[in-house]
Amino acid sequence: MMDQLSWESIGERVRDSRASMGLSQQDLADRVGLERSMISKLEKGARRIDAMELTAIARVLGYPVTHFLSPTPEVVSRRATVAEAEELSDSAAARDTYRNEAELAQWLRDVRQLIDLGTLNRRPLALYSRRVTDHEAARDAARWLRTHLGLGDVPIDSVADVCEHAGQFLAVAPLSSDGASLVDGDVAVAVVRLDQEPGRRRSTAAHELGHMVLGDEYSNDLGVHTSQEERERVVEVFAAEFLLPSGQLNQVLAAPDEEGRRRTLVNVAAEYRVSWSLAIAQLRHSGTLDSGELRRLRGRVPTEIELREAVGWKPQPDLASIRVSPRYSSAVIAALRENAITPARAVEMMRGQIELRDLSED
Repeated sequence: MMDQLSWESIGERVRDSRASMGLSQQDLADRVGLERSMISKLEKGARRIDAMELTAIARVLGYPVTHFLSPTPEVVSRRATVAEAEELSDSAAARDTYRNEAELAQWLRDVRQLIDLGTLNRRPLALYSRRVTDHEAARDAARWLRTHLGLGDVPIDSVADVCEHAGQFLAVAPLSSDGASLVDGDVAVAVVRLDQEPGRRRSTAAHELGHMVLGDEYSNDLGVHTSQEERERVVEVFAAEFLLPSGQLNQVLAAPDEEGRRRTLVNVAAEYRVSWSLAIAQLRHSGTLDSGELRRLRGRVPTEIELREAVGWKPQPDLASIRVSPRYSSAVIAALRENAITPARAVEMMRGQIELRDLSED
């Protein structure tokens, strides 16, 4: 892999990655046990870096080694202008964008590596054929996708599994915003933020799936421009309808009084594992409740106990512990068994879902 980038390009990648973490050359030198002058020469491409040094630098900066050795996928390069090191040093937003784009690029590289190894098969992308420009069309698209995937109106058990069946590989990663996704030829990938509560992760995953289904070449929620705000709202409507079909709110409306409607809505939100705000939004779409009751419902957020009782205390894992999609996980282990990747690389590709000790027979 060392010949994929020139030494100068590797040095630039180290420089930008260091700047994205807000570290000076001296900071990095101190943490990896090198002289500052060596870091300076390395970043200029005037000094080669050995495997142990690169591993130490990668560990300190929080990037996989492949981030420094592999070219940025073209589709990622087209997403935004790459910030200069000076801008990365001065701008928190630029640093966040760099790290998030790096996460998405690495996820795409990992998926493509397994495809190239033959352990992971692509699935046809579930692309909606009609143009979607308003909220009702977005709901139609969500209903089409449920039918296409054979889901009917039942709750979605695993959003990661559903995304995979629709052709999009999903990972949970440390991001500074909710999520991002892209389509690179016949491969679609998405990442969602690690430190969101699981219900919000499900909504984000459905949102990123919506970008693919509705035909966006790529999506970046890391910095939404004003001109994109309505597009984002349309995708949010798609995600809400996909996770909680609006027809399921009829049982809420059928309840005899306000307290009964809240109790039924709690049950629906728990069963479909959606946030209270999403459930309220879907209820508001029905247009049959007055604004006062909707306002009161919005303010009476159910407790965790209420939600757990609503589903009989059954565990609701989904994206709470899962970091990568199911078939991808199997593909990583298959590649490991074929000795196509090392155990350390398998752990890295699984993004914290397993540890090295999990692969030991001891």
